[in-house]
Amino acid sequence: MKEVIGIIGAGTMGAGIAQVAAQAGHQVILVDQNQAQLDLAKANLEIILNKLLSKEKITSDQKSSISSAIQYEINNTSLASCSLVIEAIVENLTIKHSVFSALQEIVSDTCILATNTSSLSIASIGSVLKNPSRIIGIHFFNPAPLMPLVEIIPAVQTSQKVIDNVMTLIGAWGKTAVLCKDTPGFIVNRVARPFYGEALRIFEEGIADFATIDWAMTTLGGFKMGPFTLMDYIGNDINYTVTESVFEAFYYDPRFKPSLTQMRYKEAGYLGRKSGKGFYDYSENAAPTKAKEDIDLGQEILDRILALLINEAVDAVFMQVSSVEGVDLAMTKGVNYPKGLLKWADEIGLNEILLRLEDLQLTYGEDRYRPNPLLRKMVKENLNFYPK
Repeated sequence: MKEVIGIIGAGTMGAGIAQVAAQAGHQVILVDQNQAQLDLAKANLEIILNKLLSKEKITSDQKSSISSAIQYEINNTSLASCSLVIEAIVENLTIKHSVFSALQEIVSDTCILATNTSSLSIASIGSVLKNPSRIIGIHFFNPAPLMPLVEIIPAVQTSQKVIDNVMTLIGAWGKTAVLCKDTPGFIVNRVARPFYGEALRIFEEGIADFATIDWAMTTLGGFKMGPFTLMDYIGNDINYTVTESVFEAFYYDPRFKPSLTQMRYKEAGYLGRKSGKGFYDYSENAAPTKAKEDIDLGQEILDRILALLINEAVDAVFMQVSSVEGVDLAMTKGVNYPKGLLKWADEIGLNEILLRLEDLQLTYGEDRYRPNPLLRKMVKENLNFYPK
């Protein structure tokens, strides 16, 4: 019999993780203090499973099995039998501390305690535990049943046994598990910052409008969504807050400096799709914004944003956040980048990336564009990230 998995928080993410665990054959206990939220999660799962059934992705027996595998509870005391509990609640350290402090008294001493946080320190979350060696970050991406990547983040306190068990378990769930260091933004939310930040900077300088920047990144770069379309999809309030938290956590490093433009859009309530207006107008009769399809301009935009993205990917390796393969897997599986950034860097040529960054740093005189020391070293030694 497979282990019982507990999930705290029946929002979109928590309910999604519950579905993943149930589809992998586990009994799942989904807890939320809000009965209406539990009812909504149960109703939404029924809709999702009916869609999968109609598309013949699952059988009626599998549908029944998944539905009956999830138990909906309002009290954390129901988690006593779990071997793993994943918390997926609001990104508030004080609330998480309160939850984990109480949870350790309910579950067994061998139960692994995990958090799905995307921005908070795992070490800090685990600091309230009597045995902090059992804390770990298990960061799914939304929607959890569809997105293949899961970032596994041990705290400095986490035992090797817990790391090994979680890596094996998440792999058995059919996910791509990537190990990364407990640093702000982990891999994806750290490395992806320039995709948004540099696009906003290019707009602020008057080089191109939103639609043209998006066109350059999708048509020329092969990205699934342009930065402004993606920010509108995520929500400007959420995207700005993540950037702000990463900026603060890195002691105000200019590489992660938030944009005044995005802050103003957030303040105005232009949050994107969910508010009907963001960088684009989503009202019923709104005319689509046309891009200026200038190949030279588009290539300049792509080259600049890509150089900054690659520089962040290099920094993640330099600071041992993850391996070369781990960083590339995270960006292709977690945010659907067309290529791993480090593989892309090899294709373009590390010397070319270094020249672009040096030119930007010379032009602007800002540390935002400083080339990573590892990039300089590899160019000097004529090395690549992958064997030629």
